[in-house]
Amino acid sequence: MATARKVRHPAATGDKATSLVERKLQALGLREPGDFVVHLPLRYEDETRIVPIASLYAGVHAQVEGEVMHSEVQFRPRRQLHATLRDDSGELALRWLNFYPSQQKQMEPGRRLRVRGEVRHGFHGAEMVHPRVSVAGLPLPEALTPVYPTTDGLTQASLRKAIDQALQTADLSDTLPDDICSRYGLMPFGQAIRMLHHPPATVSYADLIERGHPAWSRIKFDELLAQQLSLAAARAARRRQRAKPLAVAQGDLVQGLRNSLPFALTAAQQRCIDEIASDLGRSFPMHRLLQGDVGSGKTIVAAFAAAQAISSGCQVAIMAPTEILAEQHFQKLVGWLEPLGVQVAWLTGSLTPKARRLAAEAIASGHAQLVVGTQALIQDKVQFADLGLAILDEQHRFGVGQRLQLSRKGEHEANTGGLIPHQLNMSATPIPRTLAMTFFADLDVSVIDELPPGRSPVLTKLISDTRRDDVLGSVVTEVRLGRQAYWVCPLVEESEALQLQTAVDTHARLAAALPDLRVGLIHGKLAPAQKQEVMQAFRDGQTDLLVATTVIEVGVDVPNASLMIIEHAERFGLAQLHQLRGRVGRGSQQSICVLMYQAPLSAIARQRLRAMYETSDGFDIARRDLALRGPGEFLGVRQSGQALLRFADLETDALIVEQAQEALQELRKRYPDHAKAHLQRWMRNRQDYLRS
Repeated sequence: MATARKVRHPAATGDKATSLVERKLQALGLREPGDFVVHLPLRYEDETRIVPIASLYAGVHAQVEGEVMHSEVQFRPRRQLHATLRDDSGELALRWLNFYPSQQKQMEPGRRLRVRGEVRHGFHGAEMVHPRVSVAGLPLPEALTPVYPTTDGLTQASLRKAIDQALQTADLSDTLPDDICSRYGLMPFGQAIRMLHHPPATVSYADLIERGHPAWSRIKFDELLAQQLSLAAARAARRRQRAKPLAVAQGDLVQGLRNSLPFALTAAQQRCIDEIASDLGRSFPMHRLLQGDVGSGKTIVAAFAAAQAISSGCQVAIMAPTEILAEQHFQKLVGWLEPLGVQVAWLTGSLTPKARRLAAEAIASGHAQLVVGTQALIQDKVQFADLGLAILDEQHRFGVGQRLQLSRKGEHEANTGGLIPHQLNMSATPIPRTLAMTFFADLDVSVIDELPPGRSPVLTKLISDTRRDDVLGSVVTEVRLGRQAYWVCPLVEESEALQLQTAVDTHARLAAALPDLRVGLIHGKLAPAQKQEVMQAFRDGQTDLLVATTVIEVGVDVPNASLMIIEHAERFGLAQLHQLRGRVGRGSQQSICVLMYQAPLSAIARQRLRAMYETSDGFDIARRDLALRGPGEFLGVRQSGQALLRFADLETDALIVEQAQEALQELRKRYPDHAKAHLQRWMRNRQDYLRS
């Protein structure tokens, strides 16, 4: 069984100053021998054999030997080094776009060389551009050559040398007991690691590249098990923490809220309210995810949680990723809770210095019982008197570190005696099953799986932008029926300024094409007061068509809007398209979402648009999005700099996920030392991010 050892890696030593190589290795997270051995190859190159030139074809990586027949520097169209290599079967062109005098000398005619690279179709047949060159006749390696993830300035040769040194000194003993390895048919860890770093040429190249080899299965199992152990440890640690129990008394604020609502709660909403209420009444911190499709009514569920916390004497913070969404929450919560005597504060970065100071004072004094805002809530200057509940909406839109910062606002010993605030995460992006089993395994999950009554399903249409006039006609028709429409401008990933210009141009073009309509414009660069004015005019029916960027992606609720046009829909992600579609269908009338695209479509864009056309089920959309993009967008860790799963794939390795979950409890109960060693090997210094 492996034990945690503090051993300096041979490649990471220096007399007085840290070497350049060591700094590069540390940038990859490689410090101790154990780090190096689990830094596994991305792919492999087969340098174990020489192939005839005549057998080469475009796209293959190959190694050949031959005699240099011709070499010259050409200056058209630019300075390049050209050479021809011949063996008994044929000739191969070689080309360097950038080269040194030593390379030119190396290509002298008559020399016998070994070259390796990717074969391309050139003007005169097969060619290699910037191949690797060595002297012919050297002994061939007996194993495939690994190609590792690296960083600028760190060569594969340096990385291979460091990893090979680590393999000599690292503890490769097994962290899993024999009975678990036997039950799941797992290859011994040391054998799997050595095989993946130095696979013999007899191993199936396809199995290695596609990660189907038993050695890869062992590594995936280990990684998934370590992740599960970390989450289980995080859950257990949270159970050992203390939080203020937020009890509900009959006839209090919660009951007042229930009595004042102008609508009936759905059964799913009531179930989620009860689950959260039960958690809040415990003496350890709640860590619950509330998920529901767009329009399912998560805000009112959050309002009941806030009411329970406030009636127990605590403050509540609700943080949203955009000012428009935060403002929408603020308006709703003010309408529901202020008549019941709750003081609601508003805090965003766009407030004037005086307004920010007054809000901060109200928060610090405890006068503000409920605080709604954006990332401004986690600024150092903002201090809560007694934060008992933190609510994050669209939690995956925040970085992991930001989520931790809000939680820590309630952890000051002086204010709370060491109590930890309860935390409720909300998401309109349903979590696919495999993701829930892995990254969200430590969370309690509440699901709003029904829409409020009166909502109509949205009809989705795919229309080429060559039919723009037909789309304009649909806008006029909807407006004549007394309804309203959104026109979402294309996403310009390269530049926010370009997207803004696109929105301005689109607004001008539509206003000219539809002179009888009142056309509004909203985008992220408008001042908050202007945004609020534009949105209020749209809500009040004073605007017929609202041209918008993706600032309206989440939270905007205008029941009379029945038509959504998304221009250049092929540029948007699947989850984003689904969120935008959710801005309509909030009233009783039939609503339509037009995905206007420009041909030709890429394969991924075609899959996204097909998914949007085929289903409106948020869970199915989420499953397909996970398959297309991986888990990063669901988790909101792109800003954290932390790796997700390096080796396992949630879509294709679902069986290994289930096996790791089965082994989890047994390892923790029967083999705690093995569990500790396993975590040390795979999850060094990364567990803290799992608490968020």
